[in-house]
Amino acid sequence: MNILLKSVKIIDKNNESLHLKTRDIHIKNGIIVKIAAKIEPEGKTQVVKHKNLHGSIGWFDSSVSFGEPGYEERETIENGLQVAAQSGFTDVILNPTTHPCPDSSSDIVYLKNAAANQLTNLYPLGTLTMKADGNDLAELYDMKNSGAVGFYDYKLPMTNANLLKIALQYVQNFDGLVYSFPMDTKIAGKGIVNEGEVSTKLGLKGIPTLAEDLQVARDLFILEYTGGKLHIPTISTATSVKLISDAKKKGLNVSCSVAVHNLIYTDAVLEQFDSAYKVLPPLRTKADTKALIKGLKDGTIDFITSDHTPMNIEEKRVEFDNASFGTTGLETIFGSLNQLLGIETTIDLLSKGRERYGVKSPILKEGEPACLTLFNPDETYVFDEKHIESTSKNSMFIGAKLIGKVYSIINNGQHITNE
Repeated sequence: MNILLKSVKIIDKNNESLHLKTRDIHIKNGIIVKIAAKIEPEGKTQVVKHKNLHGSIGWFDSSVSFGEPGYEERETIENGLQVAAQSGFTDVILNPTTHPCPDSSSDIVYLKNAAANQLTNLYPLGTLTMKADGNDLAELYDMKNSGAVGFYDYKLPMTNANLLKIALQYVQNFDGLVYSFPMDTKIAGKGIVNEGEVSTKLGLKGIPTLAEDLQVARDLFILEYTGGKLHIPTISTATSVKLISDAKKKGLNVSCSVAVHNLIYTDAVLEQFDSAYKVLPPLRTKADTKALIKGLKDGTIDFITSDHTPMNIEEKRVEFDNASFGTTGLETIFGSLNQLLGIETTIDLLSKGRERYGVKSPILKEGEPACLTLFNPDETYVFDEKHIESTSKNSMFIGAKLIGKVYSIINNGQHITNE
């Protein structure tokens, strides 16, 4: 690899000497060898030029689901990582949504091997309990040693409070990260959308915000008692933001994330009974989205995710009550977030979060490995099914106006371009 990137406007708030500066970047054998105002190509050098070329350190997504093993028809690991790369992501955290679910060290080794030598790095989560059934803790220590970066029964609440307490105490021996999905199943019942005016009008069973708020409060009380590291994924309510903010002020070791669609859409879109908008946690109200955006900006919410969840077409094109939860999101998170928050905040949010999982954050500096995302922040287009590279097409963003195009990423000594 011998690449010269010409006239790159760098977006990197943590690098004051380069932030918002336009520079040429020379990369050789996967290493950044020179950053300067002007660099002339020498010998056999691939010169990369693009309209309105911007660049940042490679992007990170803390919640993606594929299908392999068990649900390869939804998304294989290889194709999923290609989609991630084309969407600008150099690092992704893989949810334990396969069959069988990864609850042992051998399962983690399989996932790591399946993702070897790809442009985008994959970091797997193991389940918190055996078979993700909430009864007995899985092989947490062994999975950690095999490469698991956290433990999560995906979208399944930990109903046994004592087991969560034991897990938080146990993982302190090896600095493990415990997930707890924020939903009280007794309160949520058979709800499928946000409980409120829209659910009442449509005759759909609702999930009250109380179901999330109670679970978050319970988990934070347990964390305060036990210590340890807790992550609360994809929060969706204003009260959750307040509870987590207060917990951080107390010094509790808690982090949280939000799915991009919970910032963009509210439950008002459900009036067409389109199952593409059926997600978990559900789309909430405008007041909740405003609180979530404020939480992102003030640092209460640690990072944003696509919560990319491929689903077979027959799981979505059915009656709303019977449809599965989930939407794809890797291909649309940049364009939708950029339109909502602007380029500097967007890139800052897409670039951070690795340290929580023990993954080193890349540095845009001479002598460092090249881990870059290249993009045009101003290109506007309407997202259509033809833009979807995922095997599954269940995107709630079809028909949405997006701003921003990813040109390519450079990582692991490789370069992929969307041109």
